[in-house]
Amino acid sequence: MKNIAFVHDFLLYHGGAESTLSVMSEIFPKAPIFTLLQNKEFVKNNFSQQKVESSFLQKAPKFFLKRHRILSPMMPTAIETFNLRDFDIVISSSSAFAKGIVVKPKTKHFCYMHAPMRYVWDWSHEYLEEQKLKGKTKLLTRFLLSYLRMWDRASAERVDKFIANSKYTARRIKKYYRKESEVIYPPVDIEKFCPQKKHDDYFLTVGRLSPYKRTKLIADAFIKLKLPLVIVGDGQERELLENVAKENKNIKVLGWVDEQEITKLYQNARAFVCASEDDFNITVIEAMAAGKPAIVLRKGGTAETVIEGKTGEFFDVPQLEILADGVRRFIENEHKYNHLDIRKHAEQFSKEVFKRKLTEFIEKNS
Repeated sequence: MKNIAFVHDFLLYHGGAESTLSVMSEIFPKAPIFTLLQNKEFVKNNFSQQKVESSFLQKAPKFFLKRHRILSPMMPTAIETFNLRDFDIVISSSSAFAKGIVVKPKTKHFCYMHAPMRYVWDWSHEYLEEQKLKGKTKLLTRFLLSYLRMWDRASAERVDKFIANSKYTARRIKKYYRKESEVIYPPVDIEKFCPQKKHDDYFLTVGRLSPYKRTKLIADAFIKLKLPLVIVGDGQERELLENVAKENKNIKVLGWVDEQEITKLYQNARAFVCASEDDFNITVIEAMAAGKPAIVLRKGGTAETVIEGKTGEFFDVPQLEILADGVRRFIENEHKYNHLDIRKHAEQFSKEVFKRKLTEFIEKNS
């Protein structure tokens, strides 16, 4: 039996990458997890069966832990200091630093790549604009991004085999790292959803409320259309969206809700809406697992996971009128959608499929 370990960027809050790591841990329950920073309450609730070890950054004052990107200049060093010499196989779960681990020549390093470090590559200019930096701070941040970009490219050479979470991510791995990868889509817990034809009048969007997700654009489109929209999530734009909701009664912002409530929201929605260019986007699959069509931007991973006219509708540009046209087109074609066909399509992204494909990959490449 081979000795296996996981390395994950951060265990601070729940997200798609953390859901994927959780399923990986089900395959190898005895494998410890190494991470740069952990929220001990989150780990206790979600990874209580695993031994979790943090880097030296965990000792930083709480002020920095709550704003962990301030620690970015030290993260390459921190990830390289983990002692992984006793392991035959190390699986890094990475969208930032985890793939930069250093292992012995005999150790196989497989990287499950959620995304190349987006804010140093294709989102760097937008990132600087989002942070509203000026003067010397903006200049220093540019130098930092340049340094991280060089480190990120160099550290990719330490990976023996890449696994991409979508064809879209595989193309980005090829572009930025000059590496081939095998695609294994992330696991989605589709069994918790019961597909149903009936629905309430509202449309649903779920995700982190950041500019990148373009939730404000979705809200503006539904204000224009005078259709009900329910927003689930939290983040830097939450206050902005709550103010929008106060002025427009067809918009509701719920923040994060518990699993039972979000399952009901998916199952009773009329359709799901997503306007971001994501590497995969588990929420779109969850909506389809509930038998609900998805109205999505024709870019990123969702261009692979949604079938036009069968499981959802596309819009081509993230602009208000074009998104609104996508919603109108869905309403025109709504009678053609079959909730059972949508659910069947979602089943190819199940946890069981993921476990089988990942196990086969490791056995083949070990």
